[in-house]
Amino acid sequence: MNRCYTQIESPLGPLLLAADEAGLREILFVNGRHLAQPESSWIENRAPLTETIRQLEAYFAGDLENFNLQLAPEGTPFQLEVWQRLCDIPYGETISYGELAGRIGNPKASRAVGLANGSNPIPIVIPCHRVIGSNGKLTGYGGGLPIKEKLLALEKRQLRLL
Repeated sequence: MNRCYTQIESPLGPLLLAADEAGLREILFVNGRHLAQPESSWIENRAPLTETIRQLEAYFAGDLENFNLQLAPEGTPFQLEVWQRLCDIPYGETISYGELAGRIGNPKASRAVGLANGSNPIPIVIPCHRVIGSNGKLTGYGGGLPIKEKLLALEKRQLRLL
């Protein structure tokens, strides 16, 4: 499977998008905590990512609340379950890591849920930004806390990004 990629400008800074025949694989914050660059085997090709780009732009404009994309994140069965549950958190709402652990049937697994959340390869679309600390405070985010703050403000209609 050939992985295609493209980089787009966004209100959150540049994003690197990657997909293959199975679907969207990754959204990386180019200026995030980890160096985001395409692997040498990836092929630069924007065409397969056109719909992803369209939906991201609509989301940033405040015109899209629910993404409808073929997603293909790669992870352990536990990570995949956590990421699936993230997609159940409604737009504009937040839950705690403990609450998310309870939703996967393991209320004592909030630390493991936090690690899985931090490993989410498709942020924004799989809304890991909607998970906050039990005290209501924002905690870690791969793109940095200012980006998490912006995404939550956008979803609370306190901010327009476009």
